[in-house]
Amino acid sequence: MRTAAFLGLVLSLTLSASAAAMPDHLSKPQYVAPQDTIPAPQDIAYPGTMQLEVDARDHDQGIFRITQTIPVAKAGPLTLLYPEWLPGNHAPRGEIEKLTGLEFTAGGQTLAWVRDNVDVFAFHLTVPEGVSQITATFQFVSATMENQGRIVMAPSMLNLRWHQVSLYPAGYYVRQIPVQATALYPDGWQAASALRPKSTSGNSVVYEKTDYDTLVDSPVFAGQYFQTIALTSRVHLNIVADDAKFLQPSKTQIAPHVALVKEAEALFGSHPYDRYDFLLALTEDMGGIGLEHHRSSENGVDREYFTDWDSGPGRRNLLPHEMTHSWNGKYRRPAGMWTPDFRQPMRDNLLWVYEGQTQFWGYVLGARSGLYSKQDTLDAFAAIAADMDLRVGRTWRPLVDTTHDPIIAARRPKPWSSWQRSEDYYNEGLLIWLEADQIIRRESGGRKSLGDFARSFFGGRNGDWGVRTYEEQDVVIALNAVQPYDWAAFIADRVHATSSEAPKNGLVLGGYRLVFVDTPSAYILANDKRRKQLDLSHSIGLVMGGKGMIKSVIWDSPAFRAGLKAGLTISAVNGKAYSDAALKQAIEENRGQDGPIEIFAKNGEAYHNFMVDHSGGLRYPALEKNTEEGADQEGGIDRLLQPKTR
Repeated sequence: MRTAAFLGLVLSLTLSASAAAMPDHLSKPQYVAPQDTIPAPQDIAYPGTMQLEVDARDHDQGIFRITQTIPVAKAGPLTLLYPEWLPGNHAPRGEIEKLTGLEFTAGGQTLAWVRDNVDVFAFHLTVPEGVSQITATFQFVSATMENQGRIVMAPSMLNLRWHQVSLYPAGYYVRQIPVQATALYPDGWQAASALRPKSTSGNSVVYEKTDYDTLVDSPVFAGQYFQTIALTSRVHLNIVADDAKFLQPSKTQIAPHVALVKEAEALFGSHPYDRYDFLLALTEDMGGIGLEHHRSSENGVDREYFTDWDSGPGRRNLLPHEMTHSWNGKYRRPAGMWTPDFRQPMRDNLLWVYEGQTQFWGYVLGARSGLYSKQDTLDAFAAIAADMDLRVGRTWRPLVDTTHDPIIAARRPKPWSSWQRSEDYYNEGLLIWLEADQIIRRESGGRKSLGDFARSFFGGRNGDWGVRTYEEQDVVIALNAVQPYDWAAFIADRVHATSSEAPKNGLVLGGYRLVFVDTPSAYILANDKRRKQLDLSHSIGLVMGGKGMIKSVIWDSPAFRAGLKAGLTISAVNGKAYSDAALKQAIEENRGQDGPIEIFAKNGEAYHNFMVDHSGGLRYPALEKNTEEGADQEGGIDRLLQPKTR
């Protein structure tokens, strides 16, 4: 009976499928796959040196004007590429739409070009007989409003990113393409880059000849208000600011930046650079950024980074994070994330190491150097653990799948980020590596830590700013070499499997427990201030933006179950006009009560009452020291955060 019924169902489905097929009398084209006419990259020397000249003086309108001379060895087809897959972005983020006015000339004649009809980052042209070089002229137009992309040219500063203002010939590894770059800056401006000037004349800087890969990895910060501070003999802090009044770091403020360099080099036991330049922008005019390079980093922070120092750590975790990338991400790089040019796709599945362990060491080095206090760091760990617990999307989407998010979502806002998940490999990666550190400490009797892994895996020869690649199995082998354990199972469970809660065991092993209190920490308050929000994720499950606008709602939270969503505007709470204070008061007054909190909100042109069932009052994450009898007075986390150089 069951068999007959099953066969009947199959037959029914088959007949339905046949009936649904396109009728024979309709036109039916056959697919013709496009032909790839772009030469594959080869590890051979390019015949000649490109000359790249960038006029960066039009900072009022935000226009870079480029003249690029490209030597050619023979007549015939030539394909030039605009960088698409950008290191550090982990995704195809090249702003091709901002390349304008493109023209090619050779031997006094204009050359026709055509964009590839599949890869829109490629341009095809034909080199005439007897021509030894072609010249490209074009502009890169900076975003002038935030909704257009990142602003890279502002009234008093600019960020010259060579991949935005150049083309390169297809068919070669980019490390094999020599290039000489020249930049013309506004009068009186100063510039900094890991790339050193060969000569300077007025506001024109001719940079040292290098390869195209290194050029792209060596951006420039330039500005009217500029200061360079030597942190060590080979590491410099280069600061640009919106105004001179923000450019006033004290010796006390510079001291932890000096300590950061010393702590980082002590941690990894080497320095994979001959020199390193922090590029630090104190700005609200130029777009924010945090991007790693091998011998430098681009860092955008609030303009009050120094002048409002005492109010909290703010973005002071940015520099430790980006510097750590010189070892983790640039020198040691997942094999799938190294590519021979900027056209080949990256495979991001090891970002939980690349970014996750960098996030971990960033906070640790911030604490060890004094950029963060120990308490700020503990408060950050608490907030991160609690926030990751709210990522209920972990029940369907494992952490490793979030490593594809730079490609999937391109950091666009999401309607339900707690359910969809986002780039969780950063902070959940931090929790995983915190647990790994504590396991190593426990299993070794306190003789070893994740620092031993950092030195053995990410360390190398001083001054080697090349690249060494690795696979996941290499991570497992290196961990076992430090401390034998079932690391393969550990990674499989934490990274590749779904779960019901965040990996918080590192906190417990480290001597702390996650608790919730009714008062936000200084870390949370500073984070809310920077993001211009009110975070009530752990209370009723929403985050407020400005003017009563709901910024986000946590999936399956009290706010979610009441029907609220991001984008609604709250007008009143319990019959009182909305304010952040009124909402917090209503939540706290409902502590232990049976009735709901009444929220009156606007959805489009309609107004609705939403009844939020929450009687737990205000809740904010914090870490509580384990004081049970027999507990170590100084736990593993306490030892982890201790300075190593002082």
